[in-house]
Amino acid sequence: MAEDLQRKNLDSPDETRTFDQGRSQVVTLGDFAVTRNILLPGWKWSEHIKPIAQTDSCQVKHTGYVVSGRLAVAMDDGSEEEFGAGDAYVISPGHDAWVVGDEACVAVDVSSETAEKFAKEEDKGLLGKAKDKMPGG
Repeated sequence: MAEDLQRKNLDSPDETRTFDQGRSQVVTLGDFAVTRNILLPGWKWSEHIKPIAQTDSCQVKHTGYVVSGRLAVAMDDGSEEEFGAGDAYVISPGHDAWVVGDEACVAVDVSSETAEKFAKEEDKGLLGKAKDKMPGG
């Protein structure tokens, strides 16, 4: 059956959310979703997503791996971790995050919560126009 074998390419996503210093590309296959986050050098959740999320820290659970670049994460309790290419991660709600260094961080997230909620808001007026600055844009 067609449902038994499905394929979509993140280069042709079902949805793209563009925000200042980054973008999220989402594909959905039935009840499974994958999000590719491309975060440019200088991106920081508390500066670039907080105005969209309207929460003090990121309240989305992330599960995935880093394809390239580096990402630092600080939990609300003060604990910190840095992730690089090839690192798999689970990041619980209640954190800030930022790109480390001068290379874009590309991360693939398989959390349906990320696909449904990360950098998403009804008022598109807060979203930046960074698409032409993005790699592969």
